[in-house]
Amino acid sequence: MSDIIDNIMELEEDTQKGRFLTFVLGKETYGIEIKYVTEIIGIQAITEIPELPEYVKGIINLRGKIIPVMDVRLRFRKDPKEYNDRTCVIVIDINDLSIGLIVDSVSEVLSIPEDAIVEPPKNAAFSNRYIKNIGKVGNDVKLLLDCEKLLTENELEDLSEIM
Repeated sequence: MSDIIDNIMELEEDTQKGRFLTFVLGKETYGIEIKYVTEIIGIQAITEIPELPEYVKGIINLRGKIIPVMDVRLRFRKDPKEYNDRTCVIVIDINDLSIGLIVDSVSEVLSIPEDAIVEPPKNAAFSNRYIKNIGKVGNDVKLLLDCEKLLTENELEDLSEIM
């Protein structure tokens, strides 16, 4: 029986491999591995919590589950932007903690072949802990994020204590 479950798990991982949910922040398009994404929702009322970092906007109540939400734009030190009807929250799971990522808009789910994914340049001018790889799609470039590095271990611990 456990062999069957293992095979199903492997099949699920295979169907998600190389698939990325792409979203926009300003002029850049980013991608996150689809395996981290649990759902996408529109922006909703956010309850602010004192003494959180500026980029953690607060918490939302998603069908009875309390989820911290982070403005990815602020996390990446971009200028703040008013939320509008295109603003979305991408709910992801990192180490059994659900977190909402506030983004300007969601684009699409893309399959990017392994041979079209490259590591970012290894130099001081391009040292960014958030970017895991770069996906080449036609003439476009998608910055592929490392979801597990969006928050440090300490930040994850602090957020899990709130929840």
